[in-house]
Amino acid sequence: MTNVTLLGDSIRQIGYGLKVPEYLGASFNVLQPDDNCRFTYYMLRMLHDFRRQIESSEVVHYNCGSWDACDLFGDGAFTPLDEYVRSMLRITDLLHGMCKKLVFATTTPVLEGGTDQVNALIVRENEAIVPLLRARGVVINDLYTTVEQNKSLYIKEDRVHLTEAGIEACARQTADIIRELAGK
Repeated sequence: MTNVTLLGDSIRQIGYGLKVPEYLGASFNVLQPDDNCRFTYYMLRMLHDFRRQIESSEVVHYNCGSWDACDLFGDGAFTPLDEYVRSMLRITDLLHGMCKKLVFATTTPVLEGGTDQVNALIVRENEAIVPLLRARGVVINDLYTTVEQNKSLYIKEDRVHLTEAGIEACARQTADIIRELAGK
C-alpha cells in the first residue's frame, strides 16, 4: 500500500480531495487533514501537526494560495507576494525534508465579482512560485489551467469552489499525476 498525503485549502478539502482516494484505488492510502490548510502560514502549522503522516508518505500533493490572493480590504493581496513566495519555499523545503516526491497544485481561478479573490493576483502568485518550485524538483499539477478552460462548468455559484464537474476533473488529473509519480 502506498501512502499519499494531500494538503491544501478548501479547493482540496471540500473539492478534489474527496474524490482522489476513489480514483487512486485500493493500492493507495490517502492521508489528509480534515482541516482546511487555508493560507501559507496556516499550512506551516499544519505541517507540524500532520508531520508523522507526511513522513510516512511516498508522495505529498499540496496547494495553497487562494486565501493568500484575497484582497480583503482593497489594498492588495492578503499575503504580499514576496511573503507568499518565501513561505511557499519554506513549506516546500520542509516537505522535502519529510518526503522526496512532491506535487504542487497551482491555485485555481475564481469567477470574479462578489468575492475578495482576484484572478490577476492568483495568476501573479502562480507565475512567481511555479518556476521556483520546478527548480526544486517539484512536479506541477496545473489545476489553474484545467479550471480556467471551463470556469462556468467547474466553479460553483459561490464563485470560488469547485462544482461536481470541477471536482471530477481536478481529482482525476491529481490522481493521474500521483499515480505516475509513485510509479503505479
